[in-house]
Amino acid sequence: MLKESMQYLSSQFEESEILELKRSTSELKEAIISIAAILNKHQRGDLYFGIRNSGAVIGQMVNDKTIRDIAKAIGDHIEPKIFPAINKTSLKGKDCIHVEFNGNETPYYAYGRAYIRVGDSDRKLSAKEIEKTILEKHKDILRWDNKICDKAAWKDISSSKLESFLKSCKLPYGNKENSLDKLGLIQGGLLLNAAVILFGKDPSGIFPNAKLRCAVFGRTDTAFIIDRQEYGGDLFYLIEKAEAYFMEHIHIGMKLDGLYRIDVPEIDRDAFREAVINAFCHRDYNKYDSVNIAVFKDRLEIKNPGRLYGGLSIEQIKTRMVSQRRNELIADIFHRGHFVERWGRGISLILSKEPTAEFEEIGELFSVTFKRKNHEDRIYDEIKLPGGLPVKLPEKLPEIQKIVINNMLKNSRITYTQLAGITGKSREAIRKNINKLKEAGLIKRIGPDKGGYWQVFDNIPEKS
Repeated sequence: MLKESMQYLSSQFEESEILELKRSTSELKEAIISIAAILNKHQRGDLYFGIRNSGAVIGQMVNDKTIRDIAKAIGDHIEPKIFPAINKTSLKGKDCIHVEFNGNETPYYAYGRAYIRVGDSDRKLSAKEIEKTILEKHKDILRWDNKICDKAAWKDISSSKLESFLKSCKLPYGNKENSLDKLGLIQGGLLLNAAVILFGKDPSGIFPNAKLRCAVFGRTDTAFIIDRQEYGGDLFYLIEKAEAYFMEHIHIGMKLDGLYRIDVPEIDRDAFREAVINAFCHRDYNKYDSVNIAVFKDRLEIKNPGRLYGGLSIEQIKTRMVSQRRNELIADIFHRGHFVERWGRGISLILSKEPTAEFEEIGELFSVTFKRKNHEDRIYDEIKLPGGLPVKLPEKLPEIQKIVINNMLKNSRITYTQLAGITGKSREAIRKNINKLKEAGLIKRIGPDKGGYWQVFDNIPEKS
């Protein structure tokens, strides 16, 4: 480094992010701060006494005591300790002192404060920036997914799940050990946490937080619960269950593409799927909590334990297409299986499909909220067929049955649970009223309970 620095000095004499110039040892305190700032940014650098910051060489008195004093000041005031090379050197025929330093134990503190090099100046680090530096330094040690799982054995891995995944990636399957090694999910022949939570026969039996919790609420708050489900299993299974729950408990419209009917969920399915995958990919598995999905009358929320990783802000993930992955191995497997994009495009995809989606950090949770469409008029009495044609309802038709018909017209695949949530009635009450509507010839079920839809007739007779 000395030869490189000498060549640099002889041509430019300019301070930079790795080079600091001091007029004399009278600026020793400022020099020590610069050393710590450079170490925190680049882990190496050079400092010279005897050169003005303008680049002019003016020289510095140098003797053994001078060098000892510099060494002592650095030893006393920089933590963690560093051991720089301090030497007398001659520049343009004048004596100067060259300090060459390096260290990887960031963050470094000078006089009890942490600094960072920005251009040729030194700026104090904020508490959040210090936290980010520490996390970056220890990220491989702190990661959950690359730790050895001492609770699992090879018998706990599902060969069928592993073989199916490799087939989807167009990779050959040999045996469990060979395949997991190929995916980087073992270390020294031992299973990593990522291997078990992705391909385990029963991951939730080993990791109690390998769970998905879902709930439907009848209002805009949590006071009235209509449905609650909890699922445990591998991450691929949990993502699948999340999608199924989503499709069952939101409103689905339709459009025609030629001769074919296409379901159109009120919240874009791709946006929801991306948010769920991100929740399982980026959540903090050191925390006991699960991924949670809550369906309210006006919105759908997805929450996962763990704030944004790597010091990112909400604004950065929305505008700069950046991503810091808390679980590198899980993210890599999702990428191999074409579940996620590698370069942080998930948030932009969500916003392209659902521009009003909201992202928030609440305590130690990260939350994504999707607004539901037209929730405010789902129980209005105005009844119209698709296309705007009015339906004439019997005058004495009970209010609850009007609401049922109204919502069947808005969402032909609406479920008993959804109707219970909209009306505030029990599923049994909904079932009885639907049977009465069927007997009256007002509605008809087309197809099976799962996969079918409701038909409302446009010629409804008056009851006498």
